[in-house]
Amino acid sequence: MRDVQNERDKRNIRINMVGIKSIEYPIVVLDREFGTQHTVGNFDLFVDLPTDFRGTHMSRFVEVLERHHKKITPKNMESILNDIRDSLRADVAHIKVQFPYFIRKKAPISGSESFSSFGCSFSTTKDGEFDFVLGVKVPVMTVCPCSKEISDRGAHNQRAEVFVSVRMNSLVWIEEIIEYVEKSASAPIFSLLKREDEKYITEHSFDNPRFVEDLSREVVLSLQEDDRIDWYRIEVISQESIHNHEAYACIEKE
Repeated sequence: MRDVQNERDKRNIRINMVGIKSIEYPIVVLDREFGTQHTVGNFDLFVDLPTDFRGTHMSRFVEVLERHHKKITPKNMESILNDIRDSLRADVAHIKVQFPYFIRKKAPISGSESFSSFGCSFSTTKDGEFDFVLGVKVPVMTVCPCSKEISDRGAHNQRAEVFVSVRMNSLVWIEEIIEYVEKSASAPIFSLLKREDEKYITEHSFDNPRFVEDLSREVVLSLQEDDRIDWYRIEVISQESIHNHEAYACIEKE
């Protein structure tokens, strides 16, 4: 059959990224407690396309996924990118995989256990050099210091989301990033809390009020102490409970 993708293109325009987006595939990722965890990855896979290539071979991206889905780790992402480059005859390959990651958490007083889900991602590129960025989204609770200071009764509080991106020189567990963030917030959040847990979380959070500025800086202090982390970007989005806007802060290591 005629291979249209392999036809030569005469327009002399290079395409930076071409490929497939948002394909879901079952994957296995590393888990600090249990060794591995089965989850579902949402993949974007791209290559560059030279000026004289009319199109790429979309099916080959899925063939690569099929070969490697049984374990997706920071260590083997470079070999997956190399497989894409070889299969597509490309100079540059990109993979971004987003996936829910689950950990068991114990309520602070009752000890009741439940699963909590965290949005994670691996963003990778191979262009001569290999680049790998781990992303973790951590939901937490914040109490407004200003509201607490000026109010006779209580203070407004809300859920915030902390987005952490890191480049590392050796393995940093997803769980460790989550721990850095949760200890920096007014309080962590849980799927299952009994009344005694709610009392503790409420009082603990009011004893630790945080602006988005405070939260972002506290996370950075933890990351700076970790020699395995070479670069980071922290974004905090607070879903304000009494304002018609969200509060935002960002810190990136230069």
